[in-house]
Amino acid sequence: MALKRGKNVNLALQGGGAHGAFTWGVLDYLLEDGRLDVDAISGTSAGAMNAVAMACGLVSGGADGARESLELFWKKMSDVAGFSPIKRAPFDMFMGNWNLEYSPSYHMMDALTRTFSPYQMNPLNLNPLLDVLESTVDFDKVRSCDDVKLFVSATNVETGRVRVFDRKSLTADMVMASACLPYLYQAVEIDGVPYWDGGYMGNPALFPFHYHSKCSDIVIVQINPVIRKGVPKTAQEIQNRINEIAFNSSLLKELRSIDFVARLIEDGKLDPKTYHLQRIHMIENQDEMIPLGASSKINAEWAFLQHLKELGRETAKAWIDRTLPSIGKESTIDLRAMFQGLGAEHQG
Repeated sequence: MALKRGKNVNLALQGGGAHGAFTWGVLDYLLEDGRLDVDAISGTSAGAMNAVAMACGLVSGGADGARESLELFWKKMSDVAGFSPIKRAPFDMFMGNWNLEYSPSYHMMDALTRTFSPYQMNPLNLNPLLDVLESTVDFDKVRSCDDVKLFVSATNVETGRVRVFDRKSLTADMVMASACLPYLYQAVEIDGVPYWDGGYMGNPALFPFHYHSKCSDIVIVQINPVIRKGVPKTAQEIQNRINEIAFNSSLLKELRSIDFVARLIEDGKLDPKTYHLQRIHMIENQDEMIPLGASSKINAEWAFLQHLKELGRETAKAWIDRTLPSIGKESTIDLRAMFQGLGAEHQG
């Protein structure tokens, strides 16, 4: 059951709708490769879906079981999405474009969600994603997966704060809360408290690792572009960029805090026996992900999901071959240079 074959890491899995299939590919390769052990996973939205599918499979059949569980989840997701009227236009298919910019049904849905709330459009609160999750993930197995700590983030609607649910009490509703986009679905209530997508306040949350894991290596699977050159001009481009900024902001703040602590330790202002350095690594493929617009995040065609999976596998292979010697020794992401590159000249 346990992943005890290599170097120890924590995994931080971003949300991003169908783009989460890229993370599926990353996990699939890492599980097959076997050179890393996973101590803890923090996931949001699609990242949380990947996390619970992986944990369920680990209990059933170890690494191979986790890979099978992940494929089962994404295949079921694609099968259910096949009944949706929102599909690529013939022009997109002809051009090999995975986006839905030319899809009339996509633009109709987009217009409706800007005019009517999910309480008006979907008063019965039907959500096929919940059916997929409950039919593919056994949460009794997830809660019993003692070998991997698991944290799922959601946003408290009333306070605006992040809420992190841990594995021991995790339910399907908690994962659904983590994936609840407020313009598509009604808020998910947990113990009478309403929650929206965790991406607004923790995409994903890193702080649980500080308190619950002795491992100092955090591997972030990044699927939402941080940098996108040029000024968006159309209404849709502007909205897409706003969403990308919003869904990366909490992660960037946590990374800035990690860098700030590192500075204080280096300057002798914090005791390294009490505060330890976090080593940050990132698996990403922005060259391939940036051209995929926000509309493709709801494209769950099996061919697209398979494309993203293979992209994730290829990216993970190149990453681990390059990065493995540094795991347990040093960060492979220079946070200081990263924030300077983002225009944060004043670091305090």
